[in-house]
Amino acid sequence: MNSSVGELQEARALQLIVSDEALTVDLVDGRTIVVPLAWYPRLWHATQAERNRFEFFGDGAFIHWPDLDEDLTVAGLLAGRRSGESPQSLKKWLNARRVQAK
Repeated sequence: MNSSVGELQEARALQLIVSDEALTVDLVDGRTIVVPLAWYPRLWHATQAERNRFEFFGDGAFIHWPDLDEDLTVAGLLAGRRSGESPQSLKKWLNARRVQAK
């Protein structure tokens, strides 16, 4: 097994900070990941309150935002994976948010 693959599978989040520009994830092994918020359109379009309401699952391997129906993995963040959501899906989600806001 390649050691980098093992590191990706073992990576776990300890703390998460979401700013207007980036996700900063502190890992249990002492590393810190910083990725652009623009990579994740649902987080980009969310309010700060929605961004701050998240949950860790799988002992920190997964991050879930219930208000946004957004899920990320620490392994995906380490691998540099951006959102895989299609433009059509994002548009539908944004339209539903506008309707709810009225």
